[in-house]
Amino acid sequence: MSLFRFTSLLLAAHAAAQKCPLQFDARVPQDFALADFDAPNDVFNSDFVKGKDLVFSEILELSPESTLFDVNTVPLVLTINDDSIFAPSADNVQTGFRRAELMAVSNSGSDDSTIGIKTLHFSLAKDSLRPLNLSHEYQLVFLESADFSTNQFALKTGTILGGNTADPDTLQLFGNINDGQLLFTTPFTDDVIHNFALKLDFEGLTTQVFYSQGAAALEAVTEALPNDVSGQGQFHFGLLKKPTGSTGDITKEGFQPSGINEGVLYGGIFEEDSTGDCISLSPSCNQSQRRRRR
Repeated sequence: MSLFRFTSLLLAAHAAAQKCPLQFDARVPQDFALADFDAPNDVFNSDFVKGKDLVFSEILELSPESTLFDVNTVPLVLTINDDSIFAPSADNVQTGFRRAELMAVSNSGSDDSTIGIKTLHFSLAKDSLRPLNLSHEYQLVFLESADFSTNQFALKTGTILGGNTADPDTLQLFGNINDGQLLFTTPFTDDVIHNFALKLDFEGLTTQVFYSQGAAALEAVTEALPNDVSGQGQFHFGLLKKPTGSTGDITKEGFQPSGINEGVLYGGIFEEDSTGDCISLSPSCNQSQRRRRR
């Protein structure tokens, strides 16, 4: 038996025996209404990231689907359209992008979610009613550093700008964009829920990937790989659609088609403290008991 396989089995046994402390829980309570996302709440930031004239209740749908770690909670479909133009300030309107992203409310950019050893969990799936335009690059989940200078990791799909994309219908997890290392890749299969856990060692500067499909328990698909995850920052879950045909600042220029109606399902978003190799690989290790705060 290989050392990697033996270590994976030990991790699985260890995780099944204990529940890991949560750093944040962004799973949506069953009694949430869409309007709850438009006001301050204890799940997602109600202000970011979306088109400047949109509110989240206009671009979110509560889904009847279930993801691996949505036991007492519900996943969401997040969508983008022609009005999904983010404007961080009056003189910085990102006309080159179409984007909408969810951010855990407690993840301020300098909080403990990017300190120590943490494992980030999330699930995602295609929305068959709102297909992506894979001639574009999409960032689906990423960590943006506190100084906005880099992404310490980014899960992408579509035609990667500046890359050689053999199959754009693929999920590609890249490490720090300053290095461009591809950590893991898998087909973005239709009608399948893709489950990820990323063990982020902010002290040792490594990333380990765990993955499964549907209701299957997560398994380690990489070792702990060197990856510069320093710089703290905020996690983004959503669609950042980049333009095509840009030769300059892609945030401001390039081609975006009209009539955009695209979406991705997200669920099971939480982060746990993995000190001592504590990692939840199945719902029995970490069942959400979230109820809406009254």
